[in-house]
Amino acid sequence: MPVKSALTKPALPLIQYTMSALSLAPRALYEEVAELLRQRIFARELEPGSWIDELRIAEALGISRTPLREALKVLAAEGLVTMKVRRGAYVTEVSEKDLRNVYHLLALLESDAARVVAQSASDAQMAQIAQLQQDLENATSDRDRFFQVNEAFHMLLLQIADNRWRDQMVADLRKVMKLNRHNSLFKEGRIEQSLAEHRDIVEALKARQPELAAERMSAHFTNGLQAAQ
Repeated sequence: MPVKSALTKPALPLIQYTMSALSLAPRALYEEVAELLRQRIFARELEPGSWIDELRIAEALGISRTPLREALKVLAAEGLVTMKVRRGAYVTEVSEKDLRNVYHLLALLESDAARVVAQSASDAQMAQIAQLQQDLENATSDRDRFFQVNEAFHMLLLQIADNRWRDQMVADLRKVMKLNRHNSLFKEGRIEQSLAEHRDIVEALKARQPELAAERMSAHFTNGLQAAQ
């Protein structure tokens, strides 16, 4: 049974570098519901710590509670939802310890990817990286677009580094990071600082300096954590 389009909020606008999973069909109903809830969580329409009213959501979408519960299991496996015995599902609240752990692992994984990119990226791939950096420069006045281009930049480096196991771990960690992501750029001057860090990373990549690229990527996440806390 498809989700009723009249009751489903439109997907958040995405720039050309990303593709909404909702556009990929056919998919199981629970996967569609999981993506819908995932986007509402990221948009803070479902706030961290809030109880997920299964009955209300199922009625609004015109579905039974079975696919909704399957969707919640998917989100729980991703760390976006916390299941509590006899109390139901809640949007996960990210503690400071959680943030430290997530940023620590992302720094390790993505700095390693930057090292590989500096060593092995083709000239055409370097041009793609430079173009995304320019797009990031042009997105500073729009916070949501800045987030989208920023994520596309990091995903491109991972794609070039080409390690599917690392990609899977980073994808799961970034979903948890998004629970807190808007806080990180509310800090005055953080967008400008992040932009400067990206320039430094790109400079090291283009200079084919693997260790410097890794060091700058690690510093980027260290600074991001400080802004997010």
